[in-house]
Amino acid sequence: MNENDRLLRDFGGLFLRIHRLVDRRMAAEGASLARTKLLLYLQKHGPCRAADIAELLGATPRTITEAIDGLEREGLAVRTPHPTDRRAKLVSITANGERIIEATEPLRAQLADMIFERLDQGERDQLTAILAKLSEALNDAEPANICSSL
Repeated sequence: MNENDRLLRDFGGLFLRIHRLVDRRMAAEGASLARTKLLLYLQKHGPCRAADIAELLGATPRTITEAIDGLEREGLAVRTPHPTDRRAKLVSITANGERIIEATEPLRAQLADMIFERLDQGERDQLTAILAKLSEALNDAEPANICSSL
């Protein structure tokens, strides 16, 4: 195993551990990480097609459609006609969805503090720079397609 393979394995393993920890802690507080992630995505990127969301989150279209159905039933998201593609619908976060994001923010902040508290400011700055470089490398390999369906 070369150094890059080891780094990828270690980074991936750390990501999965963080994901599991956050998921368990949010579930213990009655929140859903999957639902919160989808709402945060809609909040950040605005109206999107379900197919675009599925591609970007690495989920199957069926999984995302079912998740959106649930959000819609709870009044947290809404589907509207696509302005140029009459076959497609755009998914947007609602005011109730925004309130859910706001309600989970303290828990998310607490978890982020717990995870990153061992890093001093210089290390956090270095990590931010490293993550930006890795993001650039990924964009070079596969450009982000953030809700380009509009």
